[in-house]
Amino acid sequence: MTLDELRQLVRSIPDFPKPGILFRDITTLIGHGAGFSAAIDHLAAYTKEAGGQAIAGIEARGFIFGAALAARLELPFIPVRKPGKLPVPVLAIDYALEYGTDTLEVDPGAVEDGSRLVLVDDLIATGGTALAAVELLRRAGGNVVLSLFAIDLPALGGADRLRQIGVPAAALLKFED
Repeated sequence: MTLDELRQLVRSIPDFPKPGILFRDITTLIGHGAGFSAAIDHLAAYTKEAGGQAIAGIEARGFIFGAALAARLELPFIPVRKPGKLPVPVLAIDYALEYGTDTLEVDPGAVEDGSRLVLVDDLIATGGTALAAVELLRRAGGNVVLSLFAIDLPALGGADRLRQIGVPAAALLKFED
């Protein structure tokens, strides 16, 4: 499927989660077998080009795309989790949200020192979560060589923020509004 065909599988929901927000819903994309498979094929091409050796996915929807991508390429999958979900000693990072803070954690034993990681999430907006994940994976010894997203909202600047710290960013679909 082409990227234009994949774009048609993303549902737009006005005024969610609050008035004035146009929410881009990927559940219609992942619920379409051929569309989801095609999206993973496109992400796989980016990953191969970057020489990715492992896939790191951000909880929760980054797990959907990241785990499927890792399985397709037969690469390790590294979950970047919300607090308290991993049963081993973790590395953690706090980061700012629009209203407050949040935390991400990773099992440092899951990251091979110097390995070429591809960070995956469903959507990049302001980039706060992705930037925190990059820092966390770097602390664990990984080299994030690419960040991949199903959707980019370029007006919010997240992909540009990743590029500013030396992490290339790519997305299958861009929604300018």
